[in-house]
Amino acid sequence: MYDLVVVGAGPYGLSIAAHAAAAGLRLRVLGRPMASWRDHMPDGMLLKSEPWSSNLSDPAGSHTLADYCAAHDLTAEHGVPLPLDTFTAYGRWFGERAVPRIEEVTVTAVRPDDDGFQVETDTGELIPARNVALAVGVMPFVNRPWPLLELPPELASHSSDHRDLRRFADQDVTVIGSGQAALETATLLAEQGARPRVVARADRLHWNTAPQPLERGFLRALRDPHCGLGTGWPNWVWSEIPWAVRRLPSATRVQIAETALGPAGAWWLRERFEPTVPVLLGHRIRAAAPHGEGVRLHLTHTDGRTETLESDHVVAATGFTPDLGRLRLLHPRVRTTLRTVGGSRAPELSSGFESSWPGLFFAGLLTAPSYGPSMRFVYGAAFTAARLLRGVQRRLGDRRGTATIPRPARNGVPVAASGPAPDTTAGEPAH
Repeated sequence: MYDLVVVGAGPYGLSIAAHAAAAGLRLRVLGRPMASWRDHMPDGMLLKSEPWSSNLSDPAGSHTLADYCAAHDLTAEHGVPLPLDTFTAYGRWFGERAVPRIEEVTVTAVRPDDDGFQVETDTGELIPARNVALAVGVMPFVNRPWPLLELPPELASHSSDHRDLRRFADQDVTVIGSGQAALETATLLAEQGARPRVVARADRLHWNTAPQPLERGFLRALRDPHCGLGTGWPNWVWSEIPWAVRRLPSATRVQIAETALGPAGAWWLRERFEPTVPVLLGHRIRAAAPHGEGVRLHLTHTDGRTETLESDHVVAATGFTPDLGRLRLLHPRVRTTLRTVGGSRAPELSSGFESSWPGLFFAGLLTAPSYGPSMRFVYGAAFTAARLLRGVQRRLGDRRGTATIPRPARNGVPVAASGPAPDTTAGEPAH
């Protein structure tokens, strides 16, 4: 039986695996390295985060993005956006060096077992595991506006459906949303010869400002500190002390996860976007239906006015919603009894990223309502990997030869049959 099976090989899964391998755990890592980045983001995209805040994590810190760029005669510097393809190649390079073995298989089921879990793959293999870390990325949680759900894929898609936007050359394309994915997708569409427009509920577009120099005077740095998610004290809290976010009331954490670092375009995109992409602000989709060879959108303005819009295709750049109900690979008995954060559909987690089902750990987007908005970014992988490893080690050390299989839930929370329950109240270890 394996000590840990990591499901997913994106930045979080690879970082967790690197820490677990260095600790000597009996480990399996399942997934296609950097699959979401390789397959679900358009060619030509640039990384919004600064290169120095985009490192994957290994215990020695010896496989950074700067190390990769130096080894390949590439530039990674503050204030210069990094091509997505460079970051994707870095992630694969990291996996080859920091993780002993990555198996490019798809996990089809994670089921509770007498002494832990059975992890099933699309090859038919059943892998016994005492602990499982689900680092499945964002793709299970694609958010599509309900009026578009009945449209066929040739008329409506999500921004994550596209790698090559050249297929839309000479077409009228409506992009829904006001965040970076919407604005950059629309810009790339225009640059590929399409005729895009952006439709957004917001009454104005927001743009990030250019990053401040890393070297600044003491008072200026104190007023507006640099951090992994930008500058400013709120961002510093989200990025540098996510353990403090976890101590807040659940309703507050959910609100922070939903509202902090809201939709905004990167500073370097604005001069490419504004001259080429028209925008309809203050509009939401009320209905959508096929019309001729395209789609007719019925829009409602914030002042109550309605209008129609015809387009060849609609791209919903409407992000991702953390929702355990969409995690179909997880056995229903587990999925439906996990304790959640407030009114959200995200799991409540311990100080070691363990859920209320003993031995089941989460990483990435689903952990944002527990630990805050840094879990939506690569920067959160380092904090997650180190803490999650401690949680797994605590679970392995606490087993003492006994099973930790939950009894039927009380008030929706599974109770361990033997052995200690997951730590959900312990204070945070010192940094």
